[in-house]
Amino acid sequence: MGWLKRLFGLEKPENAQVNPTPQQVQPQQTATPAATRQIPPERMGLNGEYDESGLAKRVAFAFDQDPQLDDVDTLWVAQTGSTVVLKGKVPNQDILNKMVSVARSVNGAAAVDTSQVTVG
Repeated sequence: MGWLKRLFGLEKPENAQVNPTPQQVQPQQTATPAATRQIPPERMGLNGEYDESGLAKRVAFAFDQDPQLDDVDTLWVAQTGSTVVLKGKVPNQDILNKMVSVARSVNGAAAVDTSQVTVG
């Protein structure tokens, strides 16, 4: 089972991307002009749509795309704003370092918090 399936119950969506092009935000009954409504990078989903957990999902998808990162079923990916939060346990420091590197490469990730990860 991959990261995306285990963490979010999702199969890989068609045309999913780690760093997709943002979709246009549908006009709503607001006073904000349409030209100023953009999806923040941390809220962009796998296909460029608005997604509250978009950054975490794209990081999980990036982990799935990296052949060096098996699904570590004792680690979870979350987000707080533009910070990727890794929680749980990893087998070794090299895996954690690789995960941090991959997470940082995802558009919208300002930081990666590993304070809730144990190694070993």
